[in-house]
Amino acid sequence: MDVKRINDHVSVSPQINPEDVAAIKAQGFVAIINNRPDGESPDQPTSATIEQAAHDAGLAYHYIPLGREGVSAQMVEETKQVLEGSTGPVFCYCRSGTRSTTLWALSQAGKAPASEIISAAANAGYDMSHLAGHLSQK
Repeated sequence: MDVKRINDHVSVSPQINPEDVAAIKAQGFVAIINNRPDGESPDQPTSATIEQAAHDAGLAYHYIPLGREGVSAQMVEETKQVLEGSTGPVFCYCRSGTRSTTLWALSQAGKAPASEIISAAANAGYDMSHLAGHLSQK
């Protein structure tokens, strides 16, 4: 697993497998957000498979898929609610981590200056500078 820490509360990663969930739990995460739609790749575990592994490990699981249709206000709001409602660090994943970082960044709009959000993402290896205009709004 290639876990990239955005801040104390959120980390992102490329695709995980069910056997990775125990390590996610051992690292102190309390919830997993899956931002990858089912069926993008034939070798990708389904959301239901990861959800079962998460529940077996005692982790909360949330499926907020971001596909070809793009980001919606509902996805951003769901992400925000999960992050704000979490009692500890949240692990987010998609194919590469970019979509997870995008939803995290947009969920932070209005809570922190755009420059801080972009900087936190960049420190984790993700360029969110193209979202600057959106991140300046609530």
